[in-house]
Amino acid sequence: MTDRVTLPEDREQELRTITDGFFEREVYLSRQETADFLRDLADQLEAETTVTVAGATWEIPFEYREPVEVEVEFTSRRERELEIELEFADAGDGSDLSVR
Repeated sequence: MTDRVTLPEDREQELRTITDGFFEREVYLSRQETADFLRDLADQLEAETTVTVAGATWEIPFEYREPVEVEVEFTSRRERELEIELEFADAGDGSDLSVR
């Protein structure tokens, strides 16, 4: 099993590994593509604390720590919308809290 979860999109030419800075990509997937992506992600979450999310020409390898923040947001102001967000924190060396 690999730790790479690939989104079925992207039109750039060469593979770019993103390890710092800012990167954002919004993709629109079919119901089946979304389900496949979420299954691949779930498999990686069960297997280890490293995941690589990727498009055809970019990848973001990421080692995270628990807990994973899950945010659920619902609104019906202009149109009904449900948003589910997963937030992974960098594994790092623990917290910066210490006693001196």
